Amino acid sequence: MTRHSRSLRMKRILRAIAAASVAFASACTQPDNQEDADEEHPAFGYQVASELRTTNAGSLEGVSTAAQALSGSLYPGVYVPGPQGQMIPNTDLVRMQEIPGPVRRVNYTLSDSAVFSDGTPVTCSDYLLAFTAGTNPGIFGSHMPLFEDTAKLTCAPGSKDFTLIFKEGRGARWRGLFEAGTVLPAHAVAKQLQIPLDELHQDLLSENLTDLQPIAQVWREGFDLRNFNPELQVSFGPYAVARVGEQGEVVLRANEFYYGDAPQEPELVVWPGSADSAHLAETGGLVVGDLRDLTPDWYDPNAEINRLTVETMVGELTEALMFPEVGTWSQPANRQALSKCVDPRRVAEASSSVAGIEVPVTPLHIVQHGDPLAKRLMGEAGPNLDVDISRASELAGTEVRIGYAYPNERYAAMVESIRQSCEPAGITIIDVTGDGKTLADLPRIEYGEWGQEIWTEGEVDVILHAIDPMREYPATTNRSQEIGLLRAQEKTLWQELPSLPLAAQPATFAIDRNVSNVVPYTGLSGIGWNMNRWYLDPGAEAPEESTEPK
Repeated sequence: MTRHSRSLRMKRILRAIAAASVAFASACTQPDNQEDADEEHPAFGYQVASELRTTNAGSLEGVSTAAQALSGSLYPGVYVPGPQGQMIPNTDLVRMQEIPGPVRRVNYTLSDSAVFSDGTPVTCSDYLLAFTAGTNPGIFGSHMPLFEDTAKLTCAPGSKDFTLIFKEGRGARWRGLFEAGTVLPAHAVAKQLQIPLDELHQDLLSENLTDLQPIAQVWREGFDLRNFNPELQVSFGPYAVARVGEQGEVVLRANEFYYGDAPQEPELVVWPGSADSAHLAETGGLVVGDLRDLTPDWYDPNAEINRLTVETMVGELTEALMFPEVGTWSQPANRQALSKCVDPRRVAEASSSVAGIEVPVTPLHIVQHGDPLAKRLMGEAGPNLDVDISRASELAGTEVRIGYAYPNERYAAMVESIRQSCEPAGITIIDVTGDGKTLADLPRIEYGEWGQEIWTEGEVDVILHAIDPMREYPATTNRSQEIGLLRAQEKTLWQELPSLPLAAQPATFAIDRNVSNVVPYTGLSGIGWNMNRWYLDPGAEAPEESTEPK
């Protein structure tokens, strides 16, 4: 037995002892069915704020539900986000070489050791699938805007080498391509379609709608966790999905074929935001959490002993109203008129009142609100903050349906603020979230069997959604040397208004005092960006009772 195997075995023994202690302590108050469910899961639990609907982070549904929080450890990106906003090359997976010039090129060489959890090599066909999905959003139902800068991906079937070629003068944000959760197993998609991988590869290169449609359907729908398919959802990250539970929880196991360092925790369970956080906290099932409730009732910061620390902070993402590309709200004039009754300052205040901390207004499209260049771009964005009821009244009598990914008190307060500020203009704002709405619920163009365009009306007019400006807009680099171009691009985005930026997204993290290597991160991957390095020491001493007078 290797030292690593002995270590994993000892971890499991310690977990079993810890789990047994928790189960004994809570047996008197737990329903039998809940007790049985808890015993089925690893002791290490991680709760995300959103629902766990899909592992495809590039799909409309995956983008809307922050799928990266889970799928980043299944399908890692070519760059790993760092907690200070840095982009760390994933050299275990791939080596990259940028060839600058009027037409930018980037050469990628995948590691010979990189394989999926079924033993199949990771090849350029997997990246060709991501490229094709990203450059054909209408067919695939994807949302990977940076692919708008790309022109071509060249590779041979089964090769570990490929080159990404950009449109002339474009591609400054190329490091954001092939990010976490967006490169999916092409060989598994081919298997679902009962065709060889070489044939799927050629179909992707063909750009033929008839060839692409069946691939797109598997890509879009096959990674749905509500219908988990273990043959399709194979992983090339440190973890693989073992199973999906009745409450939507996803149990992860260490990927034995992983080519990098083995994860510290051999197993963990990822809980959706709709799971009972209070129960998970009480029973020890919540070790790390990105909480949906920013001020949880179950947490008493003044308690003598707290296993968990809970902290709310202003995040780096921007919460914005996302408009569709077809229909009434695809017209810049209509978007502009609606924006004149939306008061971002009041929206930020509404968000702050629920979050318990002050979140800033974030009127910029093109850079994150904390970027050093943000203040230098306010000349283009600032004038658009003021309400103009006269201008908005051009839409008097209009009804606007707004939705967001899951029921949430803070989002509801933000929409209510918009309703109140737009009411004097005769615009009716309706919150239609229900159980949750995504970008897939917006009006959009789909394609029929014979290639005809089919316009879907959608269940919602606008989506309230958190975005990363560095991923949402294929703009120039955020360097001071490019400030003139950044200003021009920000001005153009305020004219076209594909989205209406409102306020920074707050985040609340819960972290067990006995867990190591957890580094809060408020970007798209969330606090789970490095979950393979997390380690829970169940033998660590609980925090001592305070001897200070109260």
